[in-house]
Amino acid sequence: MKYYLFIFLSVFCSLSSVSQNADIQNIQKDFVNWNNYQKSQIFLSLDFLPLDENSNVISKEKFLMILTEGNFIPVKVDDNKHQVKYQLDKILPTSDTSIKATIAQIAFDELHNYKMEGKIFPDFKFADLNGNLISNETFKGKITVIKCWYIHCTFCIKEFPQVNQLAKKYIDRNDIQFISLAEDSPEQLNSFLRKKPLLYSVVPNMKTYMNEVLTLNAFPTHFILDKNGTILKVLSNYESLELALDKIMKDL
Repeated sequence: MKYYLFIFLSVFCSLSSVSQNADIQNIQKDFVNWNNYQKSQIFLSLDFLPLDENSNVISKEKFLMILTEGNFIPVKVDDNKHQVKYQLDKILPTSDTSIKATIAQIAFDELHNYKMEGKIFPDFKFADLNGNLISNETFKGKITVIKCWYIHCTFCIKEFPQVNQLAKKYIDRNDIQFISLAEDSPEQLNSFLRKKPLLYSVVPNMKTYMNEVLTLNAFPTHFILDKNGTILKVLSNYESLELALDKIMKDL
C-alpha cells in the first residue's frame, strides 16, 4: 500500500510540475506578459514562504540573492490560502532578455530593503514644509509610515491618490502618522503640491539623506516603523504598503 501511495504522490508532483511549467511558458511569453504577472501576483516586499526550484524551503535572503543572479523568476504557488508561497523557476532560454535583467534589478533592490528591516531608522532631525520638527523622537509612540519620493518620479506621483486614500483611512487614529521625504526644494514642492496634494507631512531637501544615509536604489520606497522607531517593513510600491500596513494595524 505504501508503495502505491509513493507512486501516486510522485505522479501528482510530476503533473503539478508540468502544469507549473506550462504557466511559466505563458508568463515568459513576452515582457508585457511577465510584467503584468509580476505586478499582480508577486510582492517580494511582503512576508512569504520562499521555495527553491526543488520546492525546498529556503531563507528569504537566499531566495532574493538567487534572483539577483538573473537565472530564475519567482512564481506564486497557490496551495495554501493562509500562507503565500513563491517558488524559483528557471528563466527559459527563449525568454526576452529584458525579463532577466529586470528581475535581477528588482531582486537587488528588494534584498537591500529586506536587510534594513529590524534596524532603528537612521538618525533623523529635519523640519517639514510647515516648520514642524521631525526626528527619531517624533517616531516614538506611533506607527510611522514614510514615503520617499521626488517630483519627477512618475511612479511616485502616480500612487498619490492611493496613498492619500490610505492616510484618510487612518485619519481618526492617533497611533499612526504619515511622513514623506522628498528630494526637492521647499519652493518646488509648494508649487507642485498645490496642484497635486499629498496628505503626508512633507520634508524637503532629502536627496542627500535618502541617497547616502538610507542608500535607496529605487523610488518610491515606503517604510513602516514600529512605535520605537524600528523598521518593520521596507516596501517598493503602494500595493505592498497597503497589505503590510493593514496587517500591522490589525495586530496592534
